[in-house]
Amino acid sequence: MSSALDRLKHLTAKITSYELARKENLKALEALYEKLHINEKVATFQDLFAFKAMNLSGLSLQSENLGAIKEKKYVQIIAITYDNTSKVKNKNSSLGYFGRSEKIDVTLKNEIVAFVLRWRFEKSFMTLEHYHDMINTLKA
Repeated sequence: MSSALDRLKHLTAKITSYELARKENLKALEALYEKLHINEKVATFQDLFAFKAMNLSGLSLQSENLGAIKEKKYVQIIAITYDNTSKVKNKNSSLGYFGRSEKIDVTLKNEIVAFVLRWRFEKSFMTLEHYHDMINTLKA
């Protein structure tokens, strides 16, 4: 009985930590949304999550060299929408242009990388909730 209770306590602690991390992430993401002037391209914060994906040019998002500068590139936050009714299915939109990668300020670089990672973090939670709800409709 004790091991089952211990597993339940561990699981509860893990879920609680994810929810706290998610709440903190959203707060930090919204601050970056303002600071990086993404609000000039996307009217409301919640509209950010209408995009299917978000990427970055000019800087690496790979875990082994996160934030590394890609030489002779321009730093941009790229949002991707998908429309299966149009001829061109994927559409890329620049949410922010920040100049040449070699000339970017280190603090700004880190904020840009953090913005994309924080957006992906929240989007993954939204996707998880979406599929959880879909599975639950099958049970009904």
